[in-house]
Amino acid sequence: MLITDDFLPVPVPESLSATYLVPTAGLPAVSARTAVRGLAGRLAEPVHGLARQMLDSPLMSVDVRPIGEFPALPPDLLTAFGAQEAQLDRLADASHLVVVQAEYRPGWPPAHEWAARAVAAAVAEAVGGDVVDVFGLQFLDPGAALRSLPDAQGRVRLVDWILVPYSSDAEGLWFTTKGLRRFGLLELQTQGVPDHLTRAWGAVMTGAARRLLRDWTDGLAGDEVPAFVQLPVLATVTGHDIAVAYGNPEQHGATPPVLLRLELDPATDPEADSFLSLRPPAGHPGPAGRYFATACATLFAGIQPDVRYARSGDAMSRAVATARAGLGDIRARFRTGHLPPETQLVVKYGLPGDDGPEYVWATVLTWDTPERITGASASDANTDPTVRIGSPVVIETTDVVDWAVLDGTGVTEGGWTQAVLDAGNPSDRPA
Repeated sequence: MLITDDFLPVPVPESLSATYLVPTAGLPAVSARTAVRGLAGRLAEPVHGLARQMLDSPLMSVDVRPIGEFPALPPDLLTAFGAQEAQLDRLADASHLVVVQAEYRPGWPPAHEWAARAVAAAVAEAVGGDVVDVFGLQFLDPGAALRSLPDAQGRVRLVDWILVPYSSDAEGLWFTTKGLRRFGLLELQTQGVPDHLTRAWGAVMTGAARRLLRDWTDGLAGDEVPAFVQLPVLATVTGHDIAVAYGNPEQHGATPPVLLRLELDPATDPEADSFLSLRPPAGHPGPAGRYFATACATLFAGIQPDVRYARSGDAMSRAVATARAGLGDIRARFRTGHLPPETQLVVKYGLPGDDGPEYVWATVLTWDTPERITGASASDANTDPTVRIGSPVVIETTDVVDWAVLDGTGVTEGGWTQAVLDAGNPSDRPA
C-alpha cells in the first residue's frame, strides 16, 4: 500500500449491516414479500428489484419477534433525534417488532441500507406503522423513508442518511456526523467551532461528508474489497457539494472551494469510535474558529459586505423599504422558532464611512427587544477594524437595511438589497 503525505489510508470493514424495525400491535397481517410487491411502479429501479432479490437471499432476514426479546430502545435518545410523542406512544403500545436486517460488502450501491429500508418501509406502510432506523435511532415515516431511496436517476439526498449533532465544550462547539458508518466510512468531527456557526457549519459538515463519501466509494469500485482506501489529506468542499447533499444541485453558486485538513483520530477506548477530524490546513495562522468562520463566509457567498448605498427613489431604496417592512414579522418567527429547520437569520446594517455607509452582514444570535440585535459579524468590515468575521456585534434595528434566511444552499428568503446589487443596476452604485 502506497502511503504519502498527500493521502490518508482509512481502513475498510469486511462487511456492513443495516437493521430496521417496524413496531406492531399484534402480529402483522401482511408478509414482507407481499408488502414489497405492492411498491411496484412506485419505487424506482434498481431499488425495487434489489429489495426483492435480497429478500430471497441469505443476505437479508425478516423476523417477527415479541418486543420483549429485542433490547429496549432508549426513548430519550429517540426524542433527541426527533421522535414525536405519538410515535413513542405507538412504540410503547407495540407487542411485536418486525426486524429487517441485511448485510453487504462496502461500496456503491449500499445495497444493505437501500434494501432493508425499502422492505421496512413497505411493511410499515402496509400495517399503518412506523419505521425505526436502529443505526440513527430515528423514527421514519414510511413515506419519507421511501422518498429517501434513489429516484429513477439514482439520486439520493445525503441529509436523509446522515445527521450532524453537536455539543458545546470549553473550546466551542463539537460537531460530528452520524451516518457515514452506514457506508463503511469513519464519522467526521470538528472541534472548536464558534457558537454562531451552528447551522452554517452543520451544512459544511454535510457537504464535506458528501465529497469524502464520493472519494470513499470511488476507492471501493474494484472487484475486491481493499483493506484501506486512501483519502486526500486536503479535502475540498464547495457550495455544489452542500447543494447536492441537500438535494438541490441546481441551486448551488459558483463559490470557491474551501480546504479542510483530514486527520485520523483513533479511539483510545476499544468500545469508542474513531473519527476523521476536519481541521484548518497546516500553517493557517490564528485560531481554528476564525478559519471556520471564513470558510462559511466563502461557501455561503451572496451574503457579502458592500460599500454601496441607496438613493431616494431608486431600486435599492425600494429594496430597503421592503426589508424593513418585514422586520417585525421575521423577529417574531426567529424568537418563536418558526424559521425552517437548518436555517439561520442574518441582517445587513450600515457602518459609517467617509464615502458613505458600508453595509455588512451579521448572524442574529438574540433579538430580545425590537430595538436591538446581538449578533456575530459574517464578514470583515473595511471601515471598522473591530468588526471581523465571528466578532460579536450589537446592532440598532434602525441601522438594519436588509435581512435574509439562509440554508445550506444560500438565501431562501429575503436578501432584497443583495438581489439589486447582483442585478448590477448602475443607479445603485455611489457616484
